[in-house]
Amino acid sequence: MSQVYSDYAKARLGWLPFGLTGWQGAIVAASSLPVFWSLKEQAWSSAAMFLLICLAVTGLTVGLVRGRSAIGWIVASTAFAIGGLARWTQFRARAAQGATADLAEVDLPGVLAGVEIHEGPPTGLAAARVAIIQNHSTRTWAVTAAIVHPGTGMRDAEDRARMGRGLADLLDQASRGELVDEILFLVRTVPEDGAERDQWIARHRRPDGPAQVRVINDELQQVLTGASVRTEAFITLVVPESRLGKAAKEAGRGIDGRAQVLYSQMAEIEAQLKGGMGCTSVSWLTSPELAVACRTGFAPGDRAGIIDALAARTRDPHVNADVPWAMAGPSGADAVARHYSHDAWNSISATLKLPVKGAVLGALAPILAPTTSGERRSYLVAFPILSHAKATRASASSEWTADMGQALREKAKMKQTTKAQDEANQVRSLEAKLARGSALTRPYAVCTVTAPKTVRIAEYGRRLDASVRRAGFAPLRLDLAQDLAFAASVVPLGVSLTRKGEA
Repeated sequence: MSQVYSDYAKARLGWLPFGLTGWQGAIVAASSLPVFWSLKEQAWSSAAMFLLICLAVTGLTVGLVRGRSAIGWIVASTAFAIGGLARWTQFRARAAQGATADLAEVDLPGVLAGVEIHEGPPTGLAAARVAIIQNHSTRTWAVTAAIVHPGTGMRDAEDRARMGRGLADLLDQASRGELVDEILFLVRTVPEDGAERDQWIARHRRPDGPAQVRVINDELQQVLTGASVRTEAFITLVVPESRLGKAAKEAGRGIDGRAQVLYSQMAEIEAQLKGGMGCTSVSWLTSPELAVACRTGFAPGDRAGIIDALAARTRDPHVNADVPWAMAGPSGADAVARHYSHDAWNSISATLKLPVKGAVLGALAPILAPTTSGERRSYLVAFPILSHAKATRASASSEWTADMGQALREKAKMKQTTKAQDEANQVRSLEAKLARGSALTRPYAVCTVTAPKTVRIAEYGRRLDASVRRAGFAPLRLDLAQDLAFAASVVPLGVSLTRKGEA
């Protein structure tokens, strides 16, 4: 059984020749009218001038610059330049300025500035209060869980196929619930700091032990710590306020009512994660645990101190090992055009282009492999889920566009390319799957590399691109949006690239 998935189609197809959309064809046609009028009047100099104008307008309309339209790139560059001159892209934490009034108040940069953390009602045998993430800027609610998965590297074809079906069932289940509109999987490799091993050695090493054994253990720890990484995986469920508010009316309204609705979704998703997808552990994060995940996302080197504090609290309950939300973010951050600077670290992010031949389950594993010690890799795989009504309309529109394009090519006696034929076939097969009850999702992935400021981050960005190509994908740098890409692919707070409030 094959685990190659290639049944994906473009979100929007062009039905005019050369793959142009309706508005692109209208602009190109309007810009070419003066050329034909000048030729009709035999005004050759005017025709040449209008031809140059037509070519410039066509290039701005059809041409792409780093994955964006030329007009979109000009608008984004202008907005970024204005933000830099006005210092809107710079962030300085209130704690770093000595202006913190409430340690529980979230103080995060950029797109995370609108995030507020609530503690849900007690749940489970341990009466844990799950952290409820409210994003005021995008009007969404989210919950995050730390998951443990055995991975797919040592699995055979049957196990991989079963996990793939489990993921598809998870998306279908979320679609049928009509609450969760996005599921985010975030994985990051944390440089091994040896904190747990240091504590184990301190507890078990005997003062009168052989000196040779002590030396061997110290050398092993030094070598293994430099060559090892620790993997962290999270899943985040994102629910818009427009859906959650209606469902919460039956559960008591307010934060508690919304939390009760989210708890029911968490139970359904957790059952599917442990069942079809094969996760061995699913732990929904409390507010202190989420703050630690946020802080180590911005500053990977702080993990060792947090682990030491947690160990000290087991011996002395007066030790404060929690990370307050006022200090969970960076002390300072600056958004640069080609990278993101935060505390003593720099990060570069890129998105992945899906290959035509398809993607194998587990193909993103090479992206997580660091090239040197101290380097942190992470990626986000997002599954935005369209409602059944939107999915049906989108499928019908895409099928109509494919049929219209085929008819226009046949009437113009233009040969249909293999690429266009494959896109049309994928659109028609998608409509058949929707009719049988499958969910429509438009997945995307963002990967990020983080390195200390003492090294050149551009070199690590090139290594990340090489790892992406080795995995079978094509990288596309998210220039002018490095801060948003970092927040989405490193910090598990429910940020994505699909919402207008965050773009």
